[in-house]
Amino acid sequence: QVQLVESGGGLVQAGGSLRLSCAASGRTFRSMGWFRRTPGKERECVAAINWSGGSTYYAEFVKGRFTISRDNAKNTGSLEMNSLKPEDTAVYYCAAANLVYLGTDRWEYNYWGQGTQVTVSS
Repeated sequence: QVQLVESGGGLVQAGGSLRLSCAASGRTFRSMGWFRRTPGKERECVAAINWSGGSTYYAEFVKGRFTISRDNAKNTGSLEMNSLKPEDTAVYYCAAANLVYLGTDRWEYNYWGQGTQVTVSS
C-alpha cells in the first residue's frame, strides 16, 4: 500500500520554528512537495523538491523562512519552518508524484498524506 504520513504539526508562537516530516511507504517518488490549505481557500504549494535535491521550489511567501529536504535512503521528506507567522496557520500536506519536472501545482500530484495542523499564535 502506498502511503504518505505527515507528522510534526502543532501550536507555536509567532517567530517560532517547527519541522514537519513525511514518511513514504510502498514506493519512491521523483518529486515531493508540501502544500497547505485553510478553510475556504485552495490548496497551495509551499515548497517542492526533486529526487536528488538539486532543484527546489519555494513560494514567495516562505522564501528565506522554510527549507525543504528529503532522505531517499529512508524514503522521507521534511519541511523546516522558521520565523513562523500567524498567516502560516493551515493544514499542511505532503505530496508526491513521479514527475520528470518539479511540480508546483496540486493537480500534478497524485499521492497525498492525511495532513497535519500547524497553528501559529499571535
